[in-house]
Amino acid sequence: MRTWFEPHEDEEFEAAKDLLVRRCLVWAGERGMAADPLVLGAALDSRHRSVDGRPAYWDEAQVRRFLLEWIPRYVTAPRHELDTAPESLLTLLRYLAAKGLRDPRGGAPAELERAVQDAVADYPAALDDPARMGLAKFWAQTALDNGIDLTDHKALERLPRDVEAGQVPYDAEALDSVVEARLARPHLDEQRAFPQPPLALPPARELAEAAARSEVVRRLTALADWVGGEGRTLTEAGNLRVADARELAGLLGTGEEDLEWRSAAELPGVGLMLAWAKRARLVRTAKGRLLRVAKAAPLLRDPATLWSRAFEAYFELGPDMSPPSMLWPAFDELMPDVLNSVYGMASPMPVARLEETVWLVCQDYVPSGRVPEEIWRDRIGQDLTRALEVLAELGAVELSHGVADGLYSSDLTGDLPGDELSDDDPTGDDGLPLPGEARARLLRRLAEPGLLVRLTPLGARAMRERMLAAGRDAPLIGELADAPAAELLGVLMQHYPPGAAARELDGWLAAHGGDVGPLLDAVRACSFRTRAAAMLSLLTEIHPGLRSMLPGLRTDPVLGPLVLLELSERGEPGADDLGAEEHLRVTTEGVLGLLEIAGPEKVLEQLRAMAGPNALALVEAMAGSGHPAGESMEELRRLVLDRMRAPAHPFRLVPGPRPGARGRTGGRKRKR
Repeated sequence: MRTWFEPHEDEEFEAAKDLLVRRCLVWAGERGMAADPLVLGAALDSRHRSVDGRPAYWDEAQVRRFLLEWIPRYVTAPRHELDTAPESLLTLLRYLAAKGLRDPRGGAPAELERAVQDAVADYPAALDDPARMGLAKFWAQTALDNGIDLTDHKALERLPRDVEAGQVPYDAEALDSVVEARLARPHLDEQRAFPQPPLALPPARELAEAAARSEVVRRLTALADWVGGEGRTLTEAGNLRVADARELAGLLGTGEEDLEWRSAAELPGVGLMLAWAKRARLVRTAKGRLLRVAKAAPLLRDPATLWSRAFEAYFELGPDMSPPSMLWPAFDELMPDVLNSVYGMASPMPVARLEETVWLVCQDYVPSGRVPEEIWRDRIGQDLTRALEVLAELGAVELSHGVADGLYSSDLTGDLPGDELSDDDPTGDDGLPLPGEARARLLRRLAEPGLLVRLTPLGARAMRERMLAAGRDAPLIGELADAPAAELLGVLMQHYPPGAAARELDGWLAAHGGDVGPLLDAVRACSFRTRAAAMLSLLTEIHPGLRSMLPGLRTDPVLGPLVLLELSERGEPGADDLGAEEHLRVTTEGVLGLLEIAGPEKVLEQLRAMAGPNALALVEAMAGSGHPAGESMEELRRLVLDRMRAPAHPFRLVPGPRPGARGRTGGRKRKR
């Protein structure tokens, strides 16, 4: 059972959501905890329909998003049910932790409990605020408040006419607030971001040493020291005096001190560093003077923190770069996307590839005229190179020259200009990253040596921090070393490719004395059969020692059925040589897995197709097989066996004439 799904896997997500809600309700009922199925499902929806799409990942921001934004915007229910939503959310969070489903990279259980309690203080006001309500919810809530059954489709279809006729009252002022807020408030159904590969970073000490070597850090520190406690006088135009600018150019090493110029405004290198220092809040201007910011003194003594401040300020520098360019108006949005594209790549990325995607954005700023498009495109490429060179001086990227890895041209082939187009794709661009003309041009450029770029460890760490701040998933090798075994395996099997998973597992084992026992115990304790099977399969794939142990676990009283399935799928010798008892347990294991991922209706259909009139006897044999999965076996009995045992046409009391009576019964007929 997975807890992460691609945006297009709607059916798979809904099946997993139904299973989680069903199991959570039983678990909560056994403990006397509040659990509303509507709220539980809505909480899982809110995480699935988010930038990272991880229903098992929760932190304070996600708790507040669900309670203070998602419920007021989307969830329609009587107020007394909505009032209990925080308690149901607490139950879900406790259930995820108790069952080993929690993503350990989120908040710890105690932190999440505090986050819910903190949000409770603002929750009633959020429910009462019409500006937080979506338009669809407003009318659904209006219908509910007027006694209309939300499952009555005909009544809902009549709702607009009934409102227009004045038969259904509504709050007109609240509706106005909803409509006004619709454009101002961000959409909560967020666009899913691409998953990022797990990243390995050097120790913090090495990163700090690299920050101290940064040329930009040196220049910013030197500039702030040069400004000094007394500051520097500016001209009436707000520029440095010529003598001061010449002195500063020599200090910074921009190479502009010996050039002929009449104003400091003509020095792009000095101007850029001044702008950078201002945007990093190291210096400021006031009353005709350039002054050092007093609060920046500790920052200037900490190269690592200063580097991070400078990196964030970089994205604000578009207007300060010269000469003027179409790249600068969109600089703060384009450059993060450029670096996101480079993030996690195994080999340096060709800048030519980045130029094509940047051009798609910047061409909207191209002025109309007689200048050919090629001229503008080349200019954008030069400006992008300049922007990357500045990042290289900071130490965020490395620039090199050579032929790009074939990876960067592998997705460009297809229907190109001059090729014969397929009937299914008359445009030639379906599913491909760029228009056909751009792909043909790019393929020619990638066949020759060109400028390449890759993130340095400093740049990769900084981009990862930006991704995390935006709610994205950006795994880091080593961050799971202290995670419980079940939570470790849950993350590895869903978010790590095998190689990275093996490295993470090795680090975890090193931190736990090399003992694989807790890992196998986590598989034994997992109450979801498909999840337990995936955990065992992952362990045997990435850990050679566990793979060799697998045949010996065949008789394990808990792991046995899972081991037999895994051995069979691997084609191990003797895996098909099962006794009657083993064969029944393996069959039961398969049915339990199907019940989890497809539900009872599909299980009934498959059993009847497989066993025909003997289906009931087969399920009864499964129920008595002694399969160790207690929770799953209880569901098999309750959701499958009991339904198969129930009479196909149970007796019902139907209104009708008394025996011997004539004529019709009084009152209206009711359809059955």
